[in-house]
Amino acid sequence: MATILKHAVPKSEVTASLAQVRETVTGVIADIRARGDEAVRAYSEKFDKWSPDSFRLTDEEVEKIVASVPQQVIDDIRFVQDQVRTFARHQLDSLREFEVETLPGVRLGQKHIPVRAAGAYIPGGRYPLTASAHMTIVTAKVAGVPRVVACTPPIHGEIPAATVAAMRLAGADEIWLLGGVQAVAAMSVGTDTMRPVNLIAGPGNAYVAEAKRQLFGEIGIDLFAGPTEILVLADDEADPFVCAVDLLSQAEHGPDSPAVLITTSREVAEKTIAEVERLLPGMPTRDFAEPAWRDHGQVHVVDTLDELYALADEFAFEHVEVLTAEPRLALERMTQYGALFLGEGTCVSFGDKVIGTNHVLPTRGAARYTGGLWVGKYLKTVTYQEVTDTDSQALLGRLCGRAARVELFEGHARSGDVRAARAAGDELPWNTA
Repeated sequence: MATILKHAVPKSEVTASLAQVRETVTGVIADIRARGDEAVRAYSEKFDKWSPDSFRLTDEEVEKIVASVPQQVIDDIRFVQDQVRTFARHQLDSLREFEVETLPGVRLGQKHIPVRAAGAYIPGGRYPLTASAHMTIVTAKVAGVPRVVACTPPIHGEIPAATVAAMRLAGADEIWLLGGVQAVAAMSVGTDTMRPVNLIAGPGNAYVAEAKRQLFGEIGIDLFAGPTEILVLADDEADPFVCAVDLLSQAEHGPDSPAVLITTSREVAEKTIAEVERLLPGMPTRDFAEPAWRDHGQVHVVDTLDELYALADEFAFEHVEVLTAEPRLALERMTQYGALFLGEGTCVSFGDKVIGTNHVLPTRGAARYTGGLWVGKYLKTVTYQEVTDTDSQALLGRLCGRAARVELFEGHARSGDVRAARAAGDELPWNTA
């Protein structure tokens, strides 16, 4: 049994907050459907204090913005995008198109077709999240998406130059300074100035996540995502200082970001809590990290590694950092997570910013049924069939007739009957003409 040294706020409080978000998002989407660009501009003015002549940047404007970014930043962006591109290409290489002959003259095949247009949402607001441009745009382009629309909000009324540079270097075809629900809705339903996309990917705040949830079905989305989560798994050899630093590294994302420690050592648990409390007052991002830890931080002490891995799977968090003597055991023992970070040398922040794997990952338990964003998300895996052998046409036609009539689908049965008749001269007793 686990001993809980630190609890999170009750789930009922989180649910109440989400209900308010849901209501707001529903209204914004309905208004944008009705009023299009006029509504988009109104919400951009209201939420971001941003109302330029055009939300879409011209090529000339983009080039001017990119030229203002320090060369070291450009070099770093290029390096990280190379890592993301390399990993995405390996993912693409793992996907196989094929055609197989299952019976004489019966050919079945599989193809991967990129969506025609994808939207990339790159969060802004407080932080210029350049890394999200790498994850969404680079991956889409590796998949072969011909049109990528990228949206990011201004930051305090200013253009986030580094983010714009990352969007351009990643290969975005359109760059819009537009954020929040208004960006997601505009990309989804389209306006007079923005053609809609087929799929939207990228993280965002609770309102962006809810907008994607409500619009899913009308457009595709990468996954349902909420606040950033981190789960640190530690044994008695783990360093409490490292545990604390890494917990706070994700808590700073927002006041609702859960940061959880599960450990087999009560001493590690207590010292980690003490280190968090020591480090928090000096954090520049304390205004987010402190309420996140206070309201959503948890610390659990278990007796064995078996219990540790079992409890970790129950959380099904997006980021799981394994600070144990044998971290690779988690690959065998765990099945419900967005991404594993194995050993003290591998922090979650590497995955967020520089290492090359995708940082758009499932939250709120979605790791129970999906992984994170990857090159395959931008592809439609489709099939095709061809029957050219007359013996096989007759065989399948007769089988189709029998199978369909068991299900009382006479129309299906007759379609099979016709093939058997054409291929082998079978009679059609239902055709009285």
